[in-house]
Amino acid sequence: MIPRLFIFDMDGLLLDSEYAFMNVLTEVMAEAGYVMTREKYLPTLGLSTADCHEVMKEFFGEDFPYYEVYRESRRRMNAKAASSPLPVKAGITELLEELKQRGIPACVASSSPRATIEIYLRTAGLLPYFAYTISGDDITHSKPDPEIFLGCCRHFGVAPEEAAVLEDSENGIRAGLNGGIPVICIPDMKPPAEELARQTWILARDAHEVRRILFDTAKE
Repeated sequence: MIPRLFIFDMDGLLLDSEYAFMNVLTEVMAEAGYVMTREKYLPTLGLSTADCHEVMKEFFGEDFPYYEVYRESRRRMNAKAASSPLPVKAGITELLEELKQRGIPACVASSSPRATIEIYLRTAGLLPYFAYTISGDDITHSKPDPEIFLGCCRHFGVAPEEAAVLEDSENGIRAGLNGGIPVICIPDMKPPAEELARQTWILARDAHEVRRILFDTAKE
């Protein structure tokens, strides 16, 4: 089956941005007197700003100045991305070109703010590939709620089971599954738990492999 719509996550899926943002966040938090670790960062993958706040309060307490830290981290990260494009993940451009040639629409569904999405995608040269983007600013419930993905399906008039979600995080996988959308997982910072991996449609090393599985097979 070739999906009628491809819904892409951004951070860690289209772009190698998760490690970079974690490092910036760690730097800003250190300046505020807090110690960030990879283990504490991982649960925030795929979450909206508000939901990240709840996770961080659990780790650092009610008085943690989350929004001040987050705004400064985003400011620094957006400045970095604007001056030097973030690396595009392996095979992404080739997969997007394949979809373009076949006339299959692609969109971005990211929990990041809209301004961040536009900076990242524009400077990386990916923005023209996407007919639609939906951000964390546009939704009420973040992943693992499927709201953001189902919004894409509604926009294009495509049934969830006829679309595909491309995700790297466990929260993103769960959101796709909760929406009844086939999930293609390309892990980034953390491989999905075995129970989730078994529920994905495709579990691939990179987008090159996704393209081979979907389109080379279709040619045979």
